[in-house]
Amino acid sequence: MPDCKLSLRLKPMHGFKVQPSPKLGLALMPDEAQKALSAKIDDFQFNQLFNSSSLADRARLLSITSPHASSWLSVVPSEGLGLHLNPDQFQVAIKWWLGLDTSGGSLCSLCPDTVLDPLGHHASTCKRGRDAVFRHNRLRDVVAESCRLAHLSVKVEAGNNLTPDHSHTRPADVLVQNWSRGRPAAFDICVTSPLNTLTLSEAGVCAGAAAQAGEVRKHSANDDKCGDLGSVLCPPGD
Repeated sequence: MPDCKLSLRLKPMHGFKVQPSPKLGLALMPDEAQKALSAKIDDFQFNQLFNSSSLADRARLLSITSPHASSWLSVVPSEGLGLHLNPDQFQVAIKWWLGLDTSGGSLCSLCPDTVLDPLGHHASTCKRGRDAVFRHNRLRDVVAESCRLAHLSVKVEAGNNLTPDHSHTRPADVLVQNWSRGRPAAFDICVTSPLNTLTLSEAGVCAGAAAQAGEVRKHSANDDKCGDLGSVLCPPGD
């Protein structure tokens, strides 16, 4: 399956003198490693693609080239561990990854008269279905299970009614006891999209801008509440 970044594979050229290329901006020494040369060509081609793309495509490109964003492509499929995609799911995921049309011009089955956008933003963030909640809960469960494997005391969807008068309570997606200096940590899962109209202009320039905006929003709304309860707010974003 082709990647979104084109790559030119070069055979070793022993004794061949490479001249500087003004177009690529390279000043290569004869003994420069093939891997380093390929990386520079990749970067040059990516920059060409990025500079000629729309704002939405720039946001997508920055997202899929972020650290660990492509890890799902190298995971060994395991149905028993829930780490597998059926052919239809994989095809749609690859189309989204490459910026191809995932909608086919169809309408959202849950939102009357709403045409699905080609990049799949509405399909992945529609609030009328259960997909957004399901994705959030799956991420919550992964965080909780990872904490349990580290032998930490974990409560899921905890935090309601922690004070006698029910004031300043903050439900935690995952509450981890004794996280730091005896204080619990309230993990509040934040699922965002770089194609959100509120953060698109930033996401098209800076990778992770949507997640950072979500983190700031969570801290602004809940830091004081968590402080009253003696916990530390940790809003991991996706």
